[in-house]
Amino acid sequence: MSSKYKVLITGALHPLALELLESEQDILVEYAPDLPMTKIREIISDFDGIITRSETPVDHELIDRASCLKVIARAAVGIANIDVDYATHKGILVLHSPGKNTNSAAELTLALLLATVRNLVPAHHRMKEGGWDRHQFSGTELMNKTIGLIGLGNVGHRVAKFCRAFDMRVMAYDPYIADEVFERHGVLKSTLKEMFQKADILSVHTPKNKETIGMISSEELKSMKDGVVIINAARGGIINENDLLKSLQTGKVGGVGIDTWEKEPPVNNLFAKLRNVVMTPHIGASTTEAQLRIAESVASQVPKALRGEVVDFPVNMPRVQILEGDLVSSYTTLAEKMGSFASQYMRFSPSFLNLKYRGTLAKQNVALLRLCFLKGFLSQHHETVSFVNAEQIAQRIGLRIEEEKDHHFSDYENALKCTLSKHEEEFTIGGVVFSGPHPRLTLINGFLLEMAPTGTILTIKNNDRPGIIGAIGACLGKHNVNIDQFNLGRDQKGGEAMALLRVDEDIEKNVLRELESLPNINFVCKIKL
Repeated sequence: MSSKYKVLITGALHPLALELLESEQDILVEYAPDLPMTKIREIISDFDGIITRSETPVDHELIDRASCLKVIARAAVGIANIDVDYATHKGILVLHSPGKNTNSAAELTLALLLATVRNLVPAHHRMKEGGWDRHQFSGTELMNKTIGLIGLGNVGHRVAKFCRAFDMRVMAYDPYIADEVFERHGVLKSTLKEMFQKADILSVHTPKNKETIGMISSEELKSMKDGVVIINAARGGIINENDLLKSLQTGKVGGVGIDTWEKEPPVNNLFAKLRNVVMTPHIGASTTEAQLRIAESVASQVPKALRGEVVDFPVNMPRVQILEGDLVSSYTTLAEKMGSFASQYMRFSPSFLNLKYRGTLAKQNVALLRLCFLKGFLSQHHETVSFVNAEQIAQRIGLRIEEEKDHHFSDYENALKCTLSKHEEEFTIGGVVFSGPHPRLTLINGFLLEMAPTGTILTIKNNDRPGIIGAIGACLGKHNVNIDQFNLGRDQKGGEAMALLRVDEDIEKNVLRELESLPNINFVCKIKL
């Protein structure tokens, strides 16, 4: 061939990946797993593709230097080291390798758990020292213990299967998975509060996002059983490490197995001083089998991407182009923000989604709006949601989708209305794009309001009584939270009202709890858009 695609590999891969890539006649490979970032930035302009692991940040600066780059491939499922939004803006396809390490991560979870409850690490070290203190290392069985799983996705349900084989009681919290998925895997669906109270063992299997960062801290740890065992082989930062350390030191937590860390590698690791901790250096995917599967995946997908062929695991979809000024284009951002708002506001897992397109918008090809709403809705609780896989994820979690078109809508020239429901529970959100374009949220559960879907928005539902607005303002003022915009809607005089407040600062949990405790306040929710 007259021209070849050049691919730079900056992370260690199984030799099979190199063998497969080098067998492609139109691919030239440079394998440099230990190349410093300064050197990568110097040479990246010569390459059409880059295959990375977690060590290489494919950031704004690197992408700007990569004038020929067509594809970024992550040899793992996580993409935290890649600026996906900027890659999409530059028309660069981002790939990853989902599901290839599911079994390996699940097996490591059980390995950490068994090592922790049977005191294998201190027993091993005592034997190395020549000791033989059998009674000092007495542990506990897994049989008849209750394990609580936070997340019932690919790894979570695999762990559930393993635990059932140990005759354990398995309960799980995952509000974004349909009930039938719990039933299929023989898992009791529970709330976090129930799980913290009942679980002898807690294991984390959730992606790292705005909702899950720090979701287990001192308050949650205090509500757990004395002597609870905690395993984290998912993502660092989901459990507050300082609070976990204190709970171990006081004996509230009986043992911990950790594979993933807030900062990797950890600095001044105080967990190393504790006897009841089993630690590993993020090796969930470090098995021959997982690395073979990842190697096969990236080696088959990257050449397809470079040739412009259809790929199996895209994270983004940069080829979606809409003309500036197009009606559907003006609604794409609004649709995604509406989905994100709904996901953060709702307190139930829906099984049905109805999208209603109104006015002249109903006459357009609105497939992209459906994908945008799903992407915004699912991204809060699922890792690596893209326009490509959003409908597949919706199907996997049991979300049925229906669309309606109302050509004769007259309240506005165009509008988008989305309703999510499950049995008797329902949530509705509506929005309009005014000329400019200026996207606005205009309807939330029957309340008519108007708010630009950006920033931190405090959503408060209250009884329509005098003095409520003043009490809210006084509470926020006491905590130095400044209100940027305030909008109020009510269903009827003396009935219920809803307020949307955009604030300049983030709002801590204690402020939200204080607002909830105010008289006549029925619901408080922080939304970040």
